Amino acid sequence: MRHRSIYQILLSAIVSIFILTSCGGAKLSVADEQMARGEYFDASKTYRKVYNKMTRREERPARGVVAFKMAECYSKLGMAARAAAAYQNAIRYEYPDSTAHLYLAQQLHADGKYAQAIKEYETYLEMVPGDPMATAGLAGATKAAEMKRNKTRYVVKQPKFINSRRADFAPMFNGEILYYTTTNEKVTGDNRSEITGMKKSDIWMVRRNERGEWTKPEAVEGELNTEMDEGITSFSPDGSLMYLTKARRSPTSNTGVEIYTSSRSDAKWSAPVKFEITSDTISSYGHPAVSPSGTWLYFTSDMPGMGGKDIWRINLKERAGSLENLGEAINTPGDEMFPYMLTDSVLFFASNGHPGLGGLDIFRATMTPSGGWLVENMGAPINSEADDFGITYEKPGVEAGFFSSNRGDGRGYDHIYTFELPDLKINISGWVLDKDEEPVPNAVIRIVGNDGSNQKAVARNDGSFSFPLQRGVSYVMLAGAKGYLNARQEFTSDSAEEDAEYGIDFILASISKPNIVENIFYDFDKATLRPESKEALDELAEMLRNNPNITIEMASHTDRWGSEQYNMDLSKRRAKSVIDYLISVGIAADRLQEQGYGKSRPKTVTKRIAREYPQFKEGDVLNEEFIETLSPEDQSAADQINRRTEFQVLSVDYQMY
Repeated sequence: MRHRSIYQILLSAIVSIFILTSCGGAKLSVADEQMARGEYFDASKTYRKVYNKMTRREERPARGVVAFKMAECYSKLGMAARAAAAYQNAIRYEYPDSTAHLYLAQQLHADGKYAQAIKEYETYLEMVPGDPMATAGLAGATKAAEMKRNKTRYVVKQPKFINSRRADFAPMFNGEILYYTTTNEKVTGDNRSEITGMKKSDIWMVRRNERGEWTKPEAVEGELNTEMDEGITSFSPDGSLMYLTKARRSPTSNTGVEIYTSSRSDAKWSAPVKFEITSDTISSYGHPAVSPSGTWLYFTSDMPGMGGKDIWRINLKERAGSLENLGEAINTPGDEMFPYMLTDSVLFFASNGHPGLGGLDIFRATMTPSGGWLVENMGAPINSEADDFGITYEKPGVEAGFFSSNRGDGRGYDHIYTFELPDLKINISGWVLDKDEEPVPNAVIRIVGNDGSNQKAVARNDGSFSFPLQRGVSYVMLAGAKGYLNARQEFTSDSAEEDAEYGIDFILASISKPNIVENIFYDFDKATLRPESKEALDELAEMLRNNPNITIEMASHTDRWGSEQYNMDLSKRRAKSVIDYLISVGIAADRLQEQGYGKSRPKTVTKRIAREYPQFKEGDVLNEEFIETLSPEDQSAADQINRRTEFQVLSVDYQMY
């Protein structure tokens, strides 16, 4: 639809009024009066009847006006799909106001139809460039799909113990009791609400028993609940004074809400008393939220402010002149409602004016030292394309509680959900093994983090161990066991907010037997170390630094080829090359002793060697006589095993002077 001129809008409006007055007369006036009083459920039914009677061609403009009003009612009732369909009909019948595209976009947004919503936001922004509600809506719809894919770690569930077949919403803790607003079939009074079509709301509660289980919900005791709508509570810090929202109903005035207080005596609550905020009797005041210190009462009002419904606050100790709007960081041209103070500087609220996933989203606002606010969307799954609001935490410091949402309910009924941010499960586990890859039972593993943490564990009989970690922390780990040298490793956990399982193994060198040093390479027939040996030699040097009281013999062995003297000389020169390297990186020379054994000490097959070379069995001695009985391929493998570099601990009481 083109953006129309003022003249065209006025002309269309005059035509519509003429047709509406001549078609349905009293019925339409009844619907308009119902809507003006906020009786959206009744008004929607009346508009539907009027709409269905308009079948003549000349009634098309009037039908567009009625469709628009009907859409407004469905929107107020949280029926996004019905509202979107009605707005589409209004546009189809050339409703003479471009805001129909904005409202259609918002309802498509609230129905999770983001691509269609984006198109309608863009259409409206072509007509009204820079409109803040459309700009914020477009930003939210554009990001919504990504936000739903990249969910936070919160776990959201719909508990059965509290929800009825009607609307249940606005949970609020008072100590160990959870209060909430409900329209279930057992509430006070028999009349249906003209606003919602359900029974008028009462305040109910639910407790935990001695086993921590939630008991059956029940109405609060005392004079609190009446045949009118009551709900949306908050409490003084000592829990003895309740602030609540109560409907203001009169046949001669529009529907509104006001804040009342009720006092508790024993387990009963007194009849509500109106809480006077200002002399303004036209505006509505609801959704009270007391700050934990008891200093401020935050609330929602449609008093003139940033637009729509805003969040305000008043000082409970110095009420005169303390009324203030929370400003543009919180309030928008849309609606901001359902404030909740977790601490005196952390505010939660619901808004459809900040970019979000659709409908009302829950936002967290943190007060800065200068008195400003930093606002962030709570993200999915706490927020959805539907209305999400009315959050309460079990206690500060515990990321768990309850909130309200009408997600997944085509009738627009609200239900209560739980949320919890589970602890991150970050673990590091592994094995403590010897050089033959056999488990070292009862090894002691220590882990020290740069966050000040210090943990100790004993490896199980199979050599396994496990530690819980914190994200983004650097750790030093040390493993040791009787009869073995210590091993040290460093590790830094990822800073991402996600569960993680890390693995790390310790290979401990024996004090009582030779330990092969893998991956030391020489050129053929030479004692010169090849560059690729550096990593293994550096690890050997680090092991010596971690065990500063030991001295070692560094030994080299050859295969069976060549004379005894030649191999003895070659192996000794190779052992010296290793020692020279260790000295060059800072290991004291008097801790190192070189030794060449040539081919005089053939290797005995261990469990590890038998696993790597299954043609040999544990205990086989790879001497010349045995090797000559093998196939050429197995002879080559045996020669390779015999060519090795080993170290043997000589003493464990070395002292540097």
